[in-house]
Amino acid sequence: MTGASSDDVRQTIVALDLEGVLVPEIWIAVAERTGVDGLLRTTRDEPDYDVLMRGRLDLLHEHGLTMSTIREVIAGLGPLPGACAFLDELRRRTQVVILSDTFEQFAAPLMRQLGYPTILCHRLVVDGDRVVDYRLRMPDQKRHAVQAFAALNYRVIAAGDSYNDISMLVEADAGFLFRAPMHVRDEYPQFPATDAYDELLARVTAAL
Repeated sequence: MTGASSDDVRQTIVALDLEGVLVPEIWIAVAERTGVDGLLRTTRDEPDYDVLMRGRLDLLHEHGLTMSTIREVIAGLGPLPGACAFLDELRRRTQVVILSDTFEQFAAPLMRQLGYPTILCHRLVVDGDRVVDYRLRMPDQKRHAVQAFAALNYRVIAAGDSYNDISMLVEADAGFLFRAPMHVRDEYPQFPATDAYDELLARVTAAL
């Protein structure tokens, strides 16, 4: 994966996953706070997002975990070390959008700490203080977003860490795995993998 050819006049946009790339995994943090081990399972483990979310909703109901509890956990989280500097430097070089399968209710306080980058994500259905369902903005939104940017004549560079990022990496002009678990790297060796922000920045910059 190399940079744009000299005759490629398209502008570039970088699409990044959120959890595991810029901020901690929120559901893992909830699991660690509450002791509900079933919530440790993430998109790194389960390729089917609906199966994953239905299981999470069942566990919230079973253990009486409320939106207030989740908000308390999120209030104690912050960007991963080096994430803000990485994102700031990347935004100085090109346009950046976050494509995430998180939810508006989760993302808001973390976006403030990241300097309010643009994020496209989903929405939880909350009844009182209970999380009762979720609404996808659209199925496979990461892939569709990359396709839409391409239709707007953008070159797209993407980076993520989980199964739910693969479709956007496939659609992008250049895709990278960042801090992905070894089983994801092994299954998708076509995507260069790194664990360091400076190396990811260098790879993305070379692909601009």
